[in-house]
Amino acid sequence: MENEINYQPEENLNKVEQTTEITYESEVINPQENVATNEIKEENTKKRSSEEFDWDALIMETKDYRDSDRQKLEEKYTKTMNVLQDKEIIEGTVIGFGEREVFVNINYKSDGVIPLNEVRYNPDLKVGDKIEVYVESQDDGTGQLILSHKKARLLSAWNKINELYEANAIVQGYIKSRTKGGLIVDLYGIECFLPGSQIDVKPIKDYDAFVGTMMDFKIVKINQEFKNVVVSHKAIIEEEIEAQKSEIISKLEKGQVLEGEVKNITSYGVFIDLGGIDGLIHITDLSWGRINHPEEIVQLGQKLNVVILDFDEHKKRISLGLKQLSPHPWDLLDPNLKAGDKVSGKVVAIADYGAFVEIIPGVEGLIHVSEMSWSQHLRSAQDFLNVGDIVEAIILSIDREERKMSLGIKQLLPDPWVNIQERYPVGSKHKAIVRNFTTFGVFVELEEGVDGLIHISDLSWTKKIKHPSEFCKIGEELEVVVLEIDTDNRRLSLGHKQIDENPWDIYESIFTPDSVHQGRIIELRKDKGAVVELPYGMEAYAPASQLIKEDKSKAKADEILDFMIVEFNKDAKKIIVSHTKSWENPKPNKTKKTKSTQSESSSTHTTLADLGIFDDIKEQLNNNEEDNTK
Repeated sequence: MENEINYQPEENLNKVEQTTEITYESEVINPQENVATNEIKEENTKKRSSEEFDWDALIMETKDYRDSDRQKLEEKYTKTMNVLQDKEIIEGTVIGFGEREVFVNINYKSDGVIPLNEVRYNPDLKVGDKIEVYVESQDDGTGQLILSHKKARLLSAWNKINELYEANAIVQGYIKSRTKGGLIVDLYGIECFLPGSQIDVKPIKDYDAFVGTMMDFKIVKINQEFKNVVVSHKAIIEEEIEAQKSEIISKLEKGQVLEGEVKNITSYGVFIDLGGIDGLIHITDLSWGRINHPEEIVQLGQKLNVVILDFDEHKKRISLGLKQLSPHPWDLLDPNLKAGDKVSGKVVAIADYGAFVEIIPGVEGLIHVSEMSWSQHLRSAQDFLNVGDIVEAIILSIDREERKMSLGIKQLLPDPWVNIQERYPVGSKHKAIVRNFTTFGVFVELEEGVDGLIHISDLSWTKKIKHPSEFCKIGEELEVVVLEIDTDNRRLSLGHKQIDENPWDIYESIFTPDSVHQGRIIELRKDKGAVVELPYGMEAYAPASQLIKEDKSKAKADEILDFMIVEFNKDAKKIIVSHTKSWENPKPNKTKKTKSTQSESSSTHTTLADLGIFDDIKEQLNNNEEDNTK
């Protein structure tokens, strides 16, 4: 109020001074009184002075200020204070401590109060220290200024965390406690989550060991809506590793030999620690020989020299080799080996198309499946060899530049086609095994390496076969006749029906036109015609219009009826018959009835010779000749 006193009229100042002097004089009138009496008098004097002071007169005297003077005083006074707004953060000075509160001066009309528990984190806080506070309210209704240091810390910390996140900066935090899946970290008073996977580049088992420690972090994720923060220590380590990798890769050269330690072993290769960066030795670059697993060559923790085969600076990938540090086995192979030589080796791998045989470690030859047997029908390599077998083979070709070798084992056996015409002359009869079917015939095997084809038209003289599987089965034995030999292409044309004479020459005199024979309907076709089995196993066709019986009903399957021969074509091997004509227009003088027995046609594979048909036919022809002679 110093400024106000300066602007008071002089007479008012004189009154205040006179009053003060009187008070002081009364205090020193009786200096010999005891202390108690003096205290009582002093108290009475103060009370009397307060009661006797004319406050109303003082207020009235202040009204003597001019409005301009008052305005200047108010502006000057206002400028000495902060302009406050609710919900803002300002800096204050600690001016005192209470039992439960801290008093803070923020250069305002009144001092602020914050709870003492909000500063317990800082036991060294003392009067005069600067502190940030958050203005909760400028007036709580009783004239008290309400402040909060905790909210100020949180808001400042949140803003700072966002700034650090945007700057991708490293921040130090205090690990408070463990939680499910990770740790809780205190950053400027804000609790952040540190996932277990982000503690280190290596898996961490004991999370409790980190509680109560300080650690550097990077802020990797912020949820502004829920005020969640995720931090990572692993990100810092990875950045350091990447920097080391970049430095190491910048010094690498292809063909450079480095020492490394086996860090990890997988089924496809080995990871080598080169001192801050890892490289991979693929399983194919571990050994010149074939191996099933890298553990056959290296062990975990083993130190060895490796050569750099290739590297990618951008992807930080390094391809290493181990076998390249030793001579190539093809360089150690006997230089005198040539095509036609016999070698022995171990079967190390088998595929459908062939087997790989290791002649010496690192040098393999391929035996194609076609070189395993003289047989022409395809089979799998597993039918001949197994992994681990020791075999002898003939070198078919060798290319040292391409490092390839072709082998064969069938060449160790005589070629069955060398004297094929002597052993299988045209017209000779043999027994063969059915191996395969096609739509046009049957492939049979006469012996290992000698195959032949029976065309579908050469299976039967009398049967009309749609597919060879109707006639025989795989693995069945058939009698065959050699019809033709193609030595160059290693092909034999065989026939089965040629085992017997052509019965059509004889049947021509039996199944004459208009002759009537007994037959059995064995198939009704979609065109409503029927296949009829005649005597001696012969098959004929009856049109649908010729299947009408005398009672006007239609013939059915498996019925045995009389059929008249309408047409007999030996060249086309075709017979047309009619049941209807057999009863509509019988011709006794031309009728030659023959009966079909079940035994004669019971087997598709029964030959005419087996049934004695040729003997019966010859006897019938002889009887006809005798009748004509008479």
